Amino acid sequence: MRIGVISDTHGLLREGAIDALRGSELIIHAGDVDTAVVLDALRQIAPVVAVRGNVDYGDDVAALPEREIVSVEQCRLYVLHDLAQLDLDPAAAGYSAVIYGHSHIAKIEHRHGVLFLNPGSAGPRRFKLPITLAHLTVTGAQLDAQLVHLR
Repeated sequence: MRIGVISDTHGLLREGAIDALRGSELIIHAGDVDTAVVLDALRQIAPVVAVRGNVDYGDDVAALPEREIVSVEQCRLYVLHDLAQLDLDPAAAGYSAVIYGHSHIAKIEHRHGVLFLNPGSAGPRRFKLPITLAHLTVTGAQLDAQLVHLR
């Protein structure tokens, strides 16, 4: 299963992001959506799971949950916006991955057998950080994450 992972759009859904997410069977938005218009556009591509970020207080996104658990094939994915808010040991809790955003810094790393994936920011450029999202491929219990750089 191919999952598109995006975060920190801050109300801006770039055409390049839309193109990069085409073919996804699921899209995970790791917060700082800013407006439900972004989620509506993403739903035109694939089903969407989204969490609330620290700027998501408008009427149309304030009801998003702070955390989501997504089960895909043999994997359980824990989704939240700010990794500093992680209040459990994902390996001990049986999670295969933690997906988060907030920092605008894309990162793929493994800790104690758990994938930690931050797709970076696909919204307005912050400082000189690249504009990115990620593709996550789930095959049984295997995860493969790749960053996608946008223009």
